[in-house]
Amino acid sequence: MDLSPRQKKILEFIREFTRENHYPPTIREIGEAVGISSTSVVSYNLNVLQEKGYLVRDREISRGLRLVEDAGEYTSQIVKVPLLGRIAAGEPIPIPGAEPFKGETIELTRDILKEEKGIYALEVQGNSMIDALIHDGDIVVMKHQREAMNGDLVAVWLKDKGETTLKRFYLEEGRVRLQPANPTMKPIYVDPADVEIQGKVVMVIRKV
Repeated sequence: MDLSPRQKKILEFIREFTRENHYPPTIREIGEAVGISSTSVVSYNLNVLQEKGYLVRDREISRGLRLVEDAGEYTSQIVKVPLLGRIAAGEPIPIPGAEPFKGETIELTRDILKEEKGIYALEVQGNSMIDALIHDGDIVVMKHQREAMNGDLVAVWLKDKGETTLKRFYLEEGRVRLQPANPTMKPIYVDPADVEIQGKVVMVIRKV
């Protein structure tokens, strides 16, 4: 095995962690286990392991590490979520006629995403939901649904304006309050008849 002692230790930890937990470790978990404080150093060694054929690594997937010996099983555990477009987390924006993501997908493992039916993804544009840990450029994974409970984080189509936005939903006193999670921004108040729920956020994928 043409690996350094550190790389052998990393490889063995990934193997043991995955078999015990049925999902792979994060870069931070690997670093803590093998005594490396820098995530960039861990990432460098993972790249070496990938180049030498020991790992399958996908940076677009949370915990996207698999040993080559488990690669076949890994592939069968992938769920491809369609990336349908952008959602405004700020002022509502019109939905463009054509989006730059046509045909693109986000790949997640089945241990992370339990349900596939009615699931799609949107790229966030704006910072109105930063206190909900959703930032500009992040990906939100949505479940298609037409109804929402108070406090749900939803994609909303505003019929009268022909615009869409990502906000927390509240129905109160005959009106809908669309609440941002940013103290510098004010809520949007609309008539319930002008609101169409497009889906509920079930997961956030952070872009580093």
